[in-house]
Amino acid sequence: MNPQLIIDTSYIAAAFLFIYGLKRMSSPVTARSGIVVAGVGMLVATLASFLYVFGINEAAQPHLTTNIALAATALGVGTLWAWWSGKRVAMTAMPQMVALYNGMGGGAAAAIAAVELLRPGAEHQTVPLVVTIIGALIGSISLSGSLIAWAKLDGKINGTWRIKGQQVLNGALFLITLGLGLFIVFAEHGHASPQVVAVFFGLALVFGVLMTMPIGGADMPVVISLYNAFTGLAVGFEGYVLQNPALMIAGMVVGSAGTLLTLLMAKAMNRSVSNVIFSNFGATGDEQQGEIKGSMKPAEAGDAAVNMRYASKVIIAPGYGLAVAQAQHKLYEFVKLLTDAGVEVKFAIHPVAGRMPGHMNVLLAEAGVPYDMIYDLEDINGEFKDADVAIVIGANDTVNPAARTNKSSPIYGMPILNVDQARQVYVIKRGQGKGYSGVENELFFADNTNMVYGDAQKVMVEMIQAVKSLEGGH
Repeated sequence: MNPQLIIDTSYIAAAFLFIYGLKRMSSPVTARSGIVVAGVGMLVATLASFLYVFGINEAAQPHLTTNIALAATALGVGTLWAWWSGKRVAMTAMPQMVALYNGMGGGAAAAIAAVELLRPGAEHQTVPLVVTIIGALIGSISLSGSLIAWAKLDGKINGTWRIKGQQVLNGALFLITLGLGLFIVFAEHGHASPQVVAVFFGLALVFGVLMTMPIGGADMPVVISLYNAFTGLAVGFEGYVLQNPALMIAGMVVGSAGTLLTLLMAKAMNRSVSNVIFSNFGATGDEQQGEIKGSMKPAEAGDAAVNMRYASKVIIAPGYGLAVAQAQHKLYEFVKLLTDAGVEVKFAIHPVAGRMPGHMNVLLAEAGVPYDMIYDLEDINGEFKDADVAIVIGANDTVNPAARTNKSSPIYGMPILNVDQARQVYVIKRGQGKGYSGVENELFFADNTNMVYGDAQKVMVEMIQAVKSLEGGH
């Protein structure tokens, strides 16, 4: 059989598996199988690439034997490392792993571009050369930016880094990098010296660092999604340069999906993507907020648990604090006690809860929470007014009523979970800190809200004990 026909058929099959796998990832029920399907697609594309070398080009390019050995070695090392790290990573650390792997994808696309730019004797046409430079720029930014995002999420880098005139500095650096790329295309016609190419990649990597350092942890869902889109675009561009249909289709699918997800995440925060990336959000929150009436009223974990035990309907709004405390298993143990007692329990998920899109859904699924108990904001918001109790665990800005009522608030207009409309609200929180927006949460001062202070896991243990002792008493 014609090897080229096998390769072309394999690429079409891989493309179908990528798209079908992504479609299945859109639902928590089918997401796991979707990942497997997309993985099979990647395996098919990888095997087709080896067949391309062995079946078509080995006779024409004998040096490819060495390249095959290097490629096989890299593939083996990467597979073993990914398997080992994937098995070890905790569900609470999933955002870090996603950011890291996403950066690797951008780095791979940048590496392909570097090979093309430095290939001896290559005759570059203008359009492919422009595409190569764009892919190199985007891939490099995605690599260094994703690594900074990983470091922030993993606690290697704490806080944000903001300097006066940072936007001007970043803009100037980007223009210089872009100008150097145009110089490589039109002045050097793709034959720039290795030193010039190295400077181009170095500036692009530095820009990725400077662009990501000022962004706070609460914006990481948007940032991770944006860099995911960058990686997809870079892979698609380099696929065009290599004339590889599988890379082009995979890049376009990932790039378009990442772009749409980024826009949805930004919309969920009532902010533009440029505002997330370029503004010092939260820097002036205190100045823009008026005086809040009321006071924070503490409550004991046991009292809150008893109240929920005798409630008819309880809605739980989890946030990043749940992940930090790794309290999802204890939370579901408590929920099972409530449901066994006849209490209706639902989970309300804000689109930007956690540190990456779907973070809360992954945590709850890992703890065994049934999918039919988990609801998105638009599906659950109308039910809070009928809830006897709403419990907030580690969330802040996503439940702040100021987003609906205070036009001077930085978060005004941001869609929030309507937990304040429940008859009674309990907020589990380590202390009295503010959210990333820098403003006090009006929910914490409301008449129907009580604060349960402490680590979420320890609080859940106390709640479990309170309900069990109550049942034992009967």
